[in-house]
Order: sequence, then C-alpha cells, then structure tokens
Amino acid sequence: MDKPSWIRVWEAKIPPKLKVFVWQILNRALPTTEALIEKKVHVLPRCPVCWDGPETMEHLFLYCPVARALWDYSGLEYLGEGLPRHTFPLFLKRLLALLHQPSVVMAVVAILWRIWRSRNWVVFEGKQFGIPTLMLKFNQQYEEWVGLPANQAPRVQITMMQSTSQVGDSHLVCMWDGATKGGSHSAGGMVLFDLARTLLLARGVQFSQMDDPVVVELLVLREAIIWCVEQGLSEVRFEGDAKVIIDKINQADTRDRRLGTVLEEIGHYFRT
Repeated sequence: MDKPSWIRVWEAKIPPKLKVFVWQILNRALPTTEALIEKKVHVLPRCPVCWDGPETMEHLFLYCPVARALWDYSGLEYLGEGLPRHTFPLFLKRLLALLHQPSVVMAVVAILWRIWRSRNWVVFEGKQFGIPTLMLKFNQQYEEWVGLPANQAPRVQITMMQSTSQVGDSHLVCMWDGATKGGSHSAGGMVLFDLARTLLLARGVQFSQMDDPVVVELLVLREAIIWCVEQGLSEVRFEGDAKVIIDKINQADTRDRRLGTVLEEIGHYFRT
C-alpha cells in the first residue's frame, strides 16, 4: 500500500473500524458481489442498490446513482477529476495522496462508509432508503467525527464579497461556484470554511434544462445561502468569482429580467 495514502487515513480522527474499512478497499478485500462470485459464492451479480450493472467496487463507490448523488451532495466530486477510474483502489490511493487537510480525508471516508452502510441496509436488512436520508446520515457522521456543534451559533447577518477580497470579521466563509456541463445540464458546489480555512461542510447541486452560466451561478448562490441559513449559521461571508452577480447583489439591482426574481429572493436574505 502506498505509504502517504495510508498515513493520511491512519492519522485521521475516525474510528479504528473505519481505518480497517479503508484498508479493505485499498486491498480489494471488501465482500462485494463481484468478490463473492470470484470466491465461488452463489449471489446475484447485480448491484443490490440500483440493479443497474454488476456490483464492482468501481460501480459501488463511483457510478451507482446513490454514490454519484452523495459525491455530488458533498461537493467533493471535483477532487477526483483526472484520476484513473478503471480500478477504485487505485483511484482512492491517488486521491488520498492528494489530500492534505485531515477534515477532507474524513469527509471522503465518510462518503465511502455511508455508501457501504447503505448498501448493507439493503442486503442484510432489506431496508429501502431515499437520497435525503443518505445525505442526512453523511452529515451526522461527518459532524460526529470533526466534533462540530449542531446549530449552536446565533443567526446574525449574511454578507457578500468577491473571492479576491479579505475575509474580514465574518466567522465563516462559504465559497460557491457553478458551471454548465454541456447540453442542458449544469452543476455547482458550495464549501464552508472557518477563518483558518478548515473545511467544515460541503455540498453539491445539479440542475437540468439549464445552460445559462450566469443563471446557474445565481441559483447555486441561492442554494448556498438557504443551506447556511438552514444550518443556523451566523455571519457567513460568501465568496465567488461571478462578478456580475456580486455587483447586482451589492447594488440591490433586480432589473435583469432573467435574474430579477432570484435576485429579489437573495436580497431578502441579505436584508434580514
């Protein structure tokens, strides 16, 4: 096993069983249906969660709709861009080698563990679950590991700035970004940091039938604001590179027919 990859997992503040779990992945020792079939165990070859293809490690942790939804929700799917995906242990080894923040390592492990636990709900308990439940469990798991207090901060204000500005007096920084993905699909992400730039939370969003990059940026910002308000966070400073949107919000300009309604909604949050 690649030493730097394993050190990052070993030093993470996660339960020992999770370190064993990652070791099993890196050594291709998880009892997926593919692994069981190779050992002559008679099981159905299909993924027990989505029934859309064989349950290989690559399918389970990267391509299964449940896995894709959780990676998108976490906002961390961009971390693996450009890495080889033909074998998941190699993908994970390369990914871990790129990570330097312990909190991000914990977030990646939390994603993998939640996917595996959800798969086992189906296989061993016959339980069905929705994506929102999966996302909630992921948040709870991650918050437990990093020791985040849940919704303890009083709601004070929301301010706005460009990514090139200084953080100022705000307690938290939420960076957001959106992009079109070709055709009529688009996506975005939001990442929450404290003043030390330690990752606290992350989330991804997707939109269909939307190919206007300015509108996408604005919709991602709206989702980021609502997300922070729902968390009960205070003094959140939002950072992004969409200057046209930032200028309109700071100037309370809602005259754009494409953006006016959403700008008004966002303006409500900045005034409260």
